[in-house]
Amino acid sequence: MALQKIHSIARFVKIEHTLFSLPLIFSGVFLASKNPPSPKLIALILLGATGARTAALALNRIIDRHIDKRNPRTSRRELPSGNMSMMDAVTVLSAGLLVYLTSAALISEFCLMLSPLPLIIFTVYPYMKRFTSLAHFGVGLGLSMAPLGGWFAVTNSLENIVPGLMLSFFTFCWVSGFDIIYSTLDEAFDRGENLYSFSSRFGKVKALKISAYLHFAAFIVLVFLFFIQIRAIAAFPFLLISGYLLYLEQKKSENVELAFFKINAVLGFFILAMVLAGVYFP
Repeated sequence: MALQKIHSIARFVKIEHTLFSLPLIFSGVFLASKNPPSPKLIALILLGATGARTAALALNRIIDRHIDKRNPRTSRRELPSGNMSMMDAVTVLSAGLLVYLTSAALISEFCLMLSPLPLIIFTVYPYMKRFTSLAHFGVGLGLSMAPLGGWFAVTNSLENIVPGLMLSFFTFCWVSGFDIIYSTLDEAFDRGENLYSFSSRFGKVKALKISAYLHFAAFIVLVFLFFIQIRAIAAFPFLLISGYLLYLEQKKSENVELAFFKINAVLGFFILAMVLAGVYFP
């Protein structure tokens, strides 16, 4: 019984999705670091990132549980299927919040002061698809906090923040673009439920074209970041591979499992590799 509950919680919070955010957080960390961060700081950032991701997924699942129940694709998720109670979901949410806020407080007072901002975004963006197609940008904004969180954990200030903001804007464009790809799975359902997504409002072809524009913008931002801040020959191959993966994500957009889950997970680590190469092999 205990193992079954642990399995349900793991499926509920989708810990594996942390693969999207962790490389971006540590990209922000190392981009801001003149010296390697201490093991203690790295551990606190890792804990904070896990707590924040857990809270974000829990909020999303709780807020969308009624919509998920009506959608054949998501009806087997833990809350709509009845495999998890609301009490358990709220407990998971509370645990994620506790870990996130405690980690922020232990890093610095500055990080604790800023810690509510991502939580506000995590709470608001699940509601956006009920009234605006800009909901995709809410998802992008939420994950764009990841590199800034890493940046602030090191700098504890707003000074010289431009490289951190560029990494954040890259993340915003990238994630908004791949959320549009993901939304194509629910085009018919969203249209029938009067939910707003680019796919349901403009059609799949136009939605994917917007996604492609966003990924092109993401690569342009990455190029600017490279030439303004990184400027390392060792990092250049990772820039090119990142651009290719963005192109490949568009090329394979019909295969959402490949484009959304596999290519995205790999892309984040190439961004991190580019930053590390720029920092340690200038």
